[in-house]
Amino acid sequence: MNRRDALRLLAALVAGGTASLSLAAPRVLAVRAWPGKTSTRITIESDSELRFFVSSLAYPNRTVVDLSDVQADAAFQKALETLKNDTGVLLRARIGQYRPDTARLVLELKSAAETAAFALPPVGQYRHRLVIDLMPTDADDPIATFLSKLAEREATLERAAAEVATPALPATPEPIKPVVPPPIVAVIPTPPKIAVRPPLASNVKPFVVVLDPGHGGEDPGAIGPAGTYEKDVVLAIARQTKALLEQDNRVIVFMTREEDVFVPLGERVRKARSVNADVFVSIHADAFTRPDARGSSVFTLSERGASSAAAKWIADKENQSDLIGGVRLMGRDPMLAKMILEMSQSITNAESLKLGRGMIGELKPVNKMHKNAVEQAGFAVLRSPDVPSILIETAFISNPEEELKLASASHQLKLARAIRGGVRKFLATQQMRT
Repeated sequence: MNRRDALRLLAALVAGGTASLSLAAPRVLAVRAWPGKTSTRITIESDSELRFFVSSLAYPNRTVVDLSDVQADAAFQKALETLKNDTGVLLRARIGQYRPDTARLVLELKSAAETAAFALPPVGQYRHRLVIDLMPTDADDPIATFLSKLAEREATLERAAAEVATPALPATPEPIKPVVPPPIVAVIPTPPKIAVRPPLASNVKPFVVVLDPGHGGEDPGAIGPAGTYEKDVVLAIARQTKALLEQDNRVIVFMTREEDVFVPLGERVRKARSVNADVFVSIHADAFTRPDARGSSVFTLSERGASSAAAKWIADKENQSDLIGGVRLMGRDPMLAKMILEMSQSITNAESLKLGRGMIGELKPVNKMHKNAVEQAGFAVLRSPDVPSILIETAFISNPEEELKLASASHQLKLARAIRGGVRKFLATQQMRT
């Protein structure tokens, strides 16, 4: 090899190496925002893992994200354009080249916010993701708000109970005016004996029903052939169910999510326990590999294996929600581990089965049942040791006919009425909480 050929070979190797380096640099594919009352999630999706550094600044409030080996190029700018301004706590977002090897994303905020950022590996339809959670420090706590509302409802029920226990006294009649002549003395009746109000054993409390619309935010759940998202359908059904249940003032409803936001499975369980739930109903829309699969199903928790292969498949799919929606992986809390060990309490499981059987009876007139019996599997969202809990797969959104029904407001109302009926049937067997 002569000197000229050697130089050409060296140039080719250098060029190839440079191309490899440029290919290895992460490319931003999409930027998404999921606004909520208590937090706004920003997701940056890329073709390879991002190295990042996050800091917060005040006056004005900003979150700054430095992305190593990333270029603030036209593709990144275009991806950022899909991010709407004035979204949740986010006022606006902008990108610039901070250093030759570092792009800087600046998130301008409406108010001060705590920031949590973490990376997620590829899963499902997503590539590598950087998740940035912005939590306004002045946001209302939804659980505290609910507990305040619950206390008001308890006071209302207590007053109603007191009024029943103490009947109102009849009004004292006016003296009869004497007629002249002859004079007549008015006869005043003896007042009745005052009823003694029996003491209340304790405050009468309404039943607390927790409705859990599955998925949300970055996790769409199952997607129908026509593009209907499970997360949207089940949120609509849950909202209608809440309105129907709360027509009875002895029932008060808490929803694990009321917006298009992602809530981790464990957080859904913790919320139910924080509000002292009497009943927990998780609402979903199923999907299967075959488009002809159809019908509704009702599930309860099983720690000893699934009641069928299909039940296990569905539970495994639903339990992937945390991976898709995005959860920061942390060490398991010892108390949580202990709680999980105690989840097989026979009383709670028996009550869950009772709730499930009643629910099947209400769903049958609305939709064909996939199985006429309550199925059991290891659903993470049903892992509450002291709350009767069921998971309802309202229909198969992967079935074109059932997808069409699920997208219909009238069918959603029918399902909501059925769920309301199943819950009321179960509560009728329970004592009013004291």
